[in-house]
Amino acid sequence: MSWSYALRRIAMFVAVLLLAVTINFLVPRMAPGDPTAAVLEQLLSRGQQVEGAGDIVANYRARFGLDDPLIVQYGRYLWNTLHFDLGYSISYFPQKVETALAQALPWTLGLLLTATVIAFGLGSVLGALLAWPRSPRFVKGLAPLLMVLSAIPYYLLALILLYVFAVWTKLFPLGGALSSQTAFSLSLTSIADLLRHAFLPALSIVLAGLGFWALSMRGAMINVLGEDYLTLAEAKGLSPRRIFFAYAMRNALLPQVTSLAIALGTVASGSVLVEVAFNYPGIGYVLYNALRSSDYFLIQGVAFFLVLTVAVAVLLLELAYPLIDPRISR
Repeated sequence: MSWSYALRRIAMFVAVLLLAVTINFLVPRMAPGDPTAAVLEQLLSRGQQVEGAGDIVANYRARFGLDDPLIVQYGRYLWNTLHFDLGYSISYFPQKVETALAQALPWTLGLLLTATVIAFGLGSVLGALLAWPRSPRFVKGLAPLLMVLSAIPYYLLALILLYVFAVWTKLFPLGGALSSQTAFSLSLTSIADLLRHAFLPALSIVLAGLGFWALSMRGAMINVLGEDYLTLAEAKGLSPRRIFFAYAMRNALLPQVTSLAIALGTVASGSVLVEVAFNYPGIGYVLYNALRSSDYFLIQGVAFFLVLTVAVAVLLLELAYPLIDPRISR
């Protein structure tokens, strides 16, 4: 890999990050509504009386710098963001944005990272078997089911699973990450309760991703069938299992790895609708609450975190590609 190739990719990474930060600053401010007024409206809707609401709104706007000119707000936001100071959350005040993200991130990573890896592994093997000529007939019959799963949105699967297994049969809890009477610890009881709450949201993500990974792997596998190295492997008398895994599937995995790297980059942002449906305390649920209360700083923090993780994942992928295939750098 040449230094010019690496420097071009790093420069592109910085440019994308600056552009994303600028858009991230402008979009929440273009939305209607005032964040401080939204918080007061929530209190009033619960029947709570708030005296001097106008003064409170004015003081909060001055405290968070919302009365400053837009260019001043942008300069302050850019400086603070580059120093990873994302400011205070309005809806969770006096908690800082990075603190709210740090508390929600382990829940999101534990759920989505595990579900994404499981869906990738199962989907890739199933997709490769769908294209392999020697696969059993029942495997070929899974293709219509996988096509249907790839077309159903994960949040719709979440609602279906929620109704069947939590409302109707009551085999799993309706939502949350732990039972109200259980405090998280490393005990078997706490871990079992944690897995029981995470099963349905993880299953909805796995089922929705299974069809996508299987169909994409099937297309990649079809492209390698009939290649000379497969014919040579058969002529050498290698076992069908070794030919399948070490020659065919291994060479078809490169496009899958690209998609996996991007998917893992988006894992940290959470799955908003699934976390909201199951009341799961991840970053997606935090983003949902921030949108409801027009919390500029928290919305910007989640969006910046998403952009950063995806950009880093793509940068690492592009830097690793020339090591896998030297033709890419040329």
